[in-house]
Amino acid sequence: MILHSIETKSRSDIEEEQLEHLKKTVDHVFKNVPFYRGQFEKMDISSNDLNRIDDVRKLPFTTKKDLRDHYPFGLFAVAQEEIIRLHASSGTSGKSTVVGYTKEDIKSWTEIVARAIAIAGGKKGDILHNAYGYGLFTGGLGLHYGGEELGASVIPISGGNTDRQIEIIQDFKPRILCSTPSYALNIAERMMELGIDPASTPLELGIFGAEPWSEEMRKTLEKTFGIKACDIYGLSEVIGPGVSMECHEGQNGLHIAEDHFLVEVIDPATLEHVPDGADGELVFTSLKKEALPIIRYRTGDIASITREKCSCGRTTVRMSRVKGRIDDMIIVRGVNVFPSEVEHHLLQIPELVPHYQLHLHRTSSLDTVELHVEMTDSLHEHTSNDENHPLLQTLKAEIRERIKSFCLISVEVKIHRPKGIERSQGKAVRVVDYRKQKQLHS
Repeated sequence: MILHSIETKSRSDIEEEQLEHLKKTVDHVFKNVPFYRGQFEKMDISSNDLNRIDDVRKLPFTTKKDLRDHYPFGLFAVAQEEIIRLHASSGTSGKSTVVGYTKEDIKSWTEIVARAIAIAGGKKGDILHNAYGYGLFTGGLGLHYGGEELGASVIPISGGNTDRQIEIIQDFKPRILCSTPSYALNIAERMMELGIDPASTPLELGIFGAEPWSEEMRKTLEKTFGIKACDIYGLSEVIGPGVSMECHEGQNGLHIAEDHFLVEVIDPATLEHVPDGADGELVFTSLKKEALPIIRYRTGDIASITREKCSCGRTTVRMSRVKGRIDDMIIVRGVNVFPSEVEHHLLQIPELVPHYQLHLHRTSSLDTVELHVEMTDSLHEHTSNDENHPLLQTLKAEIRERIKSFCLISVEVKIHRPKGIERSQGKAVRVVDYRKQKQLHS
């Protein structure tokens, strides 16, 4: 196992290097980004006020709204002729967030993702099946260039066309599968429909991300494919995939590329720092980006961090698996619940497959939740999808009780026949909020 130099440095050496690059980044945005210059002048702050790494807390936050308010290129810090790549979010909840890259940014990102794949156990000579979406989404191209930089043979198959994916996996015999966890399940399910045991393929390693997923989902993927499943994290506003990666050895938190990114965790309500080990909103500051440096970007992702040395030997800060997003959090009668918490308990019920949705409704002035789950083939054979069958009634009661006890919300359970819940070709849709739709039409 070859480690990058940053991955074994002492905490003091890491923070010394980070402080140097933080000051350079602050000077860069002050000189070249009017938005940041205005913010810094309003707060009467400059790089001279940064004497230790914790002084980053003196700087202003950046939000997705800031990126949208300056759409498309208003936060870029270099001239247009220096931009060689543009990516953008889907913009499903507003204007897209647009990100740009210089040649040096692409080089850095490529190296970061190559390191991430290596952290997960990838190596030169591997065949990497890349089922992340290509295009404006950063996932596909991020993993593609990183895989090539590592020395892997990359299959740029992108998402969708699941039967073709399976044919390629069988014929090309990749060792690594890269996709969202929900789409990996979709591939496995289709394999079984075709009479193929997913564990019979040459796949040994899965690099899964782009959506929150639970430890139970990991166990399901590992058992189904006979692989080691590792979590990758990133977001386009910070750079893309590779901001952090779970190691093959420990699988206990995701190692952050600290030579490129400074992480904080804050209370999303008070915006105050929270201690290591406590859940809060992840905040990232880029340290070496040229085109779109980002200062204290509020990700909306909920996780915790630890600075303890990992069993793999790395000393870099690790973040926990993302628990959920602030905007995905369900608030029902004052109780906050993340879909991943529901998933955690559903996947412990053997009569269910790992596909579910939460439908939110408003009746009069009360919020209600319908939990849509899907039964296994064997249960379907026993019950013939008879909603009144005693086995299904017992199962519904068990689900209601489990969710009430552990997630503290009451749900109405709808059990679907096998394949009754729409499958994902990319990121899974876990929450359908009919309350918002009703408001839009009222």
